[in-house]
Amino acid sequence: MGILRKLASQTAIYGISSIFGRFLNYLLVPLYTYSFSPAEYGVVSEFYAYAGFFSVLLLFGFETGYFRFRSKDNPGRDKAYSTALWFILLVNLGFFLFIRLINPKLSAALHYAHHPEYVLWFAIILCLDAVSSIPFARLRAENRAVRFASIKVTEILVTVGFSLFFILYCPKAYQENSSSWISLVYDPTIGLGYIFIANLIATGVKFLLLLPQLKGMIWGFDRALFVRMLRYSLPMVVIGFAGIINEMLDRALLKYLLPYDVKTNLKMLGIYSACYKLSILMSLFIQAFRYAAEPFFFAYADKSDARRVYADVLEYFVIFCMFIFLLVTLYIDFFKYFIGAEFRSGLDVVPILLMANLFLGIYVNLSIWYKLTDRTLMGAWVSLGGAVLTILLNLYWIPLLGYRGSAWATLACYAGMALVSYLLGRKYYPVAYDVKRILGYIVWGVSLYLAREKWLWILDWQPWVTASALMSVYLLTVLLFERRRLAARAR
Repeated sequence: MGILRKLASQTAIYGISSIFGRFLNYLLVPLYTYSFSPAEYGVVSEFYAYAGFFSVLLLFGFETGYFRFRSKDNPGRDKAYSTALWFILLVNLGFFLFIRLINPKLSAALHYAHHPEYVLWFAIILCLDAVSSIPFARLRAENRAVRFASIKVTEILVTVGFSLFFILYCPKAYQENSSSWISLVYDPTIGLGYIFIANLIATGVKFLLLLPQLKGMIWGFDRALFVRMLRYSLPMVVIGFAGIINEMLDRALLKYLLPYDVKTNLKMLGIYSACYKLSILMSLFIQAFRYAAEPFFFAYADKSDARRVYADVLEYFVIFCMFIFLLVTLYIDFFKYFIGAEFRSGLDVVPILLMANLFLGIYVNLSIWYKLTDRTLMGAWVSLGGAVLTILLNLYWIPLLGYRGSAWATLACYAGMALVSYLLGRKYYPVAYDVKRILGYIVWGVSLYLAREKWLWILDWQPWVTASALMSVYLLTVLLFERRRLAARAR
């Protein structure tokens, strides 16, 4: 259990920073949804959907490629790090110059001809994020979780601070005295553009804090190593791009596939995106787990008990994810106040999206088979299959079910990918996962949620009483089964 505790401690450090940082960022959701209309929030959601796609393309999979080829014997002069850093820096410089050149036409094509600055601001954010990913990967590989976490939290704090400044303080100060110093830093015509500006400032601060890690560029560019890294990493681009399709395509398509006018479609997009934020606790845990688990899986692969440990990791991962699922769904009457009243008509998608994220996390665990056996191309085909399924289901279900169709498409995609990855893993890297126990926890958690929906009507209890009773049942069940199992293993 010692190695599991180590993984848990690393996940906790990443998780605490992510949860703390994202919680602060999460507080921006009520700020945005109470300050802007659903249609305006839909604009922001659309841009962040596009950003997700480019964040994968601009990194070329070299984050994972670095983990695979980094020098463990001589980390003080790691050619894999400098090679990846030089390549990503040059790619992103070229991307920014290209976007700046075509910005007028691109902005018009996206129906934002009156705000071409949105596209340019986002291009800068994307480039700085991509370049920063390689230094962050090195911090993870060196188990420098505290520095990693501190920079991430600083970025979020800056985002929150400037968002509050521009969206809450500046409008009131400008209204009281438009000729004061506030006119030098605030223009009311920018409006929701200040969401992008706050993000841009925070990204710039993050990049400055990572400058000490950029000195690794002096180790130069190894052409032969670059070819090996590129061959390994390119399938990761396909995997990452397919993942973004699965995660973000629905928000890009809703604007065009919903059967209303553009303004109403953006309103529906805003409602869906705000409710999507309520599944953030699951996303936070999966992100923190991924930060810790990816270098862990590579580092522990040559141990004799590696496969048993991987099986245990997945089981405890599912147990904790089901706890998060129940926490949000059972106490939804509390969580709903984090979004404005206009956005709460979409709350019924929250359980679907939480379950979709659970299967995404399971897929992250199961994906070790292609990463550890260098079959990244096969992993790419799995992700492509999921992407095709996402596209087809969104095209079919959005016109029929609205944004609820997107939620169901996300769940179907991630569940399908997890199943296919499990079956392929049994052939190429067999791990004795306790499938019955894992599925049992999932079914039990969903059953408790459905019981809550029924009991509220029959018993007419206070929602928090029902929620607490059902959560206690789940925790007692876990304690009973896992205590017996751990005791048996100890014997």
